[in-house]
Amino acid sequence: MNEYIVFDIETSSVNWDELSNSQQEYLIRRADTPDEIEKTKFEMSLSPFTAQVVCIGLIFAQKNELGELEIKAKSSFSASNSFGEDSPLEKTELADGTINLTGSEKVILEKFWKTLEGHPRAILLSFNGRNFDCPFLMLRSALLRVKASRNLMQGTKFNYDKHIDLADQLTFFSGSFYGPTRRYNFDFYSQAFGIVSPKSAGVDGSMVPQLFRDGKTDIIAEYCMRDVVATWELYLILREYLM
Repeated sequence: MNEYIVFDIETSSVNWDELSNSQQEYLIRRADTPDEIEKTKFEMSLSPFTAQVVCIGLIFAQKNELGELEIKAKSSFSASNSFGEDSPLEKTELADGTINLTGSEKVILEKFWKTLEGHPRAILLSFNGRNFDCPFLMLRSALLRVKASRNLMQGTKFNYDKHIDLADQLTFFSGSFYGPTRRYNFDFYSQAFGIVSPKSAGVDGSMVPQLFRDGKTDIIAEYCMRDVVATWELYLILREYLM
């Protein structure tokens, strides 16, 4: 029986002052204006070497007795700088019923890999996971000396097992900047397929770093789970009509 784990992550740049002088100089080497410097700092959230994982959202789904796919559970792991590496995970429930566990970044990464280890046959589902979420999780874990229980980057760009990346499916593994295989962002695809956009509640990815600095981890987790739910809904459509 196929089991699916839908996942998405949210990230936030580290504080600029945490970087060494040589690292700062390296990052802004090609930035000639104040605006370009600010753009460089903003883009730090995209690299595991200049950002951290602040939330991992998960949906567990499988076929029921009637052979229909259904969601079995929803979980999220939230990072908070107020938690030390030895602090126990704090359990809360989000408005949509998602069980949210909060701890240090290292602890939630350990929890994520332990979760995957408990579902060795699960098929992963993501949007752009092969280009962002997977390498970010692998590299960030290595930086924090956390052992990955599964190689999320196994295979090649055009051939990989136990993972369905909807961004690849929608572009037939040949995403371009124009034409039928042009690669759009997730919000655009969601609206095109009639799915409620994760941004509809007024939060988007660009707001995550400030929300994290403000300690609003629950808002980040709720946004992350909207991403995961929309990814699942998009998969159900593509599974029936495209894949």
